[in-house]
Amino acid sequence: MPHGYLDIAATPSVLATQAAMGSEELWQTAKGGRPQDRFGPRETAFIAQRDSFFLATVSETGWPYVQHRGGPAGFLKVLDDATLAFADFRGNRQYITAGNLAGGGRAALILVDHARRLRLKLYAHTETVALDADPALSERVIDADYGKGRPERLVVLHLAAFDWNCPQHLTPRFTEAEIAEAVAPLRARLDELEAENAEMRSRLGDPSR
Repeated sequence: MPHGYLDIAATPSVLATQAAMGSEELWQTAKGGRPQDRFGPRETAFIAQRDSFFLATVSETGWPYVQHRGGPAGFLKVLDDATLAFADFRGNRQYITAGNLAGGGRAALILVDHARRLRLKLYAHTETVALDADPALSERVIDADYGKGRPERLVVLHLAAFDWNCPQHLTPRFTEAEIAEAVAPLRARLDELEAENAEMRSRLGDPSR
């Protein structure tokens, strides 16, 4: 059973390309690190903070398909150190991803934190579960307060391997919530200054009158 991301990703063609580009020895040496088939505290916390990810599947004809999945922060649930799950919401009803998962059962995910320039990538074996097949799982995975999506199925992801990407070429971007949090102290200080100014005008008389 593979325990490292490159144990899965490094196919003969990949190894040949690494050799041709002079990086084969670099990545052979890197394989001796910690196992990558179990999430640790860092990965668990990172996943819990994400409100989107990109999901790649492959069709029976060999064509890859990449789709975005989004929801409230933490909608991708960590069930245990090797299992994730999410509620798959109704979209344009092409069902390409759903069909690919039914036909192949393998997926690759990339989760991005643009503000901190972090990327987590993972391989997983997938399991599609009907909403009424496992009420306890549905209750655990579906966010009842999220009114923007209609769940149609649950997708369970059994981790094969994960790895962290380097931050190179990842441009920092910030959500509205992140910007609001960053400027909150400034807004609070401005409110204090405006209140002080209003009090001084009240004491001295408003010179604009």
